[in-house]
Amino acid sequence: MPERYTGMGYWEIITRQMSIVTKSQQTRFKESEIAVIGCGGLGGTIIEMLTRMGLGNLTIIDKDSFDMSNLNRQVMSSIDSIGKPKSEVTKEKIRLINPYVKVNAINEELNETNLEKIIGNCDIAIDALDNIVTRVLVSRYTKEKEISFVHGAVHGTMGQLTVFNKNTITYEELFSLPSAGKELNSKTKQEIQNISQSTPPVIGPIANIIGSLEAFEAFKIITKIGEVTLAPKILNLDLLDLSSLSCLEL
Repeated sequence: MPERYTGMGYWEIITRQMSIVTKSQQTRFKESEIAVIGCGGLGGTIIEMLTRMGLGNLTIIDKDSFDMSNLNRQVMSSIDSIGKPKSEVTKEKIRLINPYVKVNAINEELNETNLEKIIGNCDIAIDALDNIVTRVLVSRYTKEKEISFVHGAVHGTMGQLTVFNKNTITYEELFSLPSAGKELNSKTKQEIQNISQSTPPVIGPIANIIGSLEAFEAFKIITKIGEVTLAPKILNLDLLDLSSLSCLEL
């Protein structure tokens, strides 16, 4: 790293946002730890935005490797990353963007056995998942540990976002999942999996938009600027439906 970046480099990176937050607010963000579960369409954008906004500590987890079908939306993918683990490629790209971020990259599948080890007592867990069962596992763990859980999902040109914490309705209750209030055993897992088993279509911009919004929700939670989109409120948008957006006619 060039010598000029060993001192004030961190603050040079985020200088353009320092009229929006105070130094103490930004310092809280710098000292925080966020777990992003998934390094794909949502996850890659979430991770990049957190990195560029100056997060200090980041845990990323993904068991998959990049393939050609990821190139339409997954910002951490490229031709030369095909076949390489998403978590390791992402960690290297983070280093090139902001070397001040401490990254714990985990090339595993998140499940009941490693949930506590990976998420631990981080400040926030962010959903960049593509299956409901793992979302339920994460939402239950974060509720128990009183950790904020930022949820996002996309389908086609549509996206949604909301935030759960110790005071809100749960993920399972909000979306009326058959597992709500039940033990998460093989039967209830199968009931959840039956909700959706197909690979959803997705166009790049919607994943990038929702991912950016998820990252900013985490920024708001930690810095305490602005209003967090707390459940049961849900932000919904459709890139093909202007009525789903707030437009100002001049």
